[in-house]
Amino acid sequence: MVRAFEDRPVEPAVVDRLLEHALHAPSAGFAQGWAFLVLTEPADRARFWDAVFPDRHDQPFAHPGLFAAGCLIVPLSHKQAYLDRYAEPDKAWADGDEGRWPVPYWHMDTAMASMLILLTAVDEGLGALYFAIFGQHVSAFRTAFGVPEAYTPIGAIAVGHRARDLASPSLQRGRRGLDEVVHRGRW
Repeated sequence: MVRAFEDRPVEPAVVDRLLEHALHAPSAGFAQGWAFLVLTEPADRARFWDAVFPDRHDQPFAHPGLFAAGCLIVPLSHKQAYLDRYAEPDKAWADGDEGRWPVPYWHMDTAMASMLILLTAVDEGLGALYFAIFGQHVSAFRTAFGVPEAYTPIGAIAVGHRARDLASPSLQRGRRGLDEVVHRGRW
């Protein structure tokens, strides 16, 4: 994850590749209940930051280079697309009961699409960062960009040309090993 970017645009063809790859993510019932808000224009990116990080000019921020990212992509999940898909005859859940889902696949599938964006950014020689749009800012985000209530932003992805950055202190912990996270045959 990159937290500092050069202030320059990401080529439109590269942005299109990021999104094309996202469309190949797995999707329960092939519902494809996702959408992506893409912000490449400086005014749009500034409006995004005003909505989701309104205090950025008033208080110090550890990673101010984040705000220079040349592209922001907001992945949005669409629960109703899944409920509708699984109410079709080949799925036979006509009641549309959300309780049938052990986890909200609308968010999971959109997260997998997001991961493909992140991996493609690396393949393109760019940096990227997935980050949250915190609850108190979701309404301002929706208003700023006309996002319908039926779509939930699962986070945002900053993409751009890497700039020199300070390593996050959390990286000092190191990556957990296989022996800590993998349970073979039984827990």
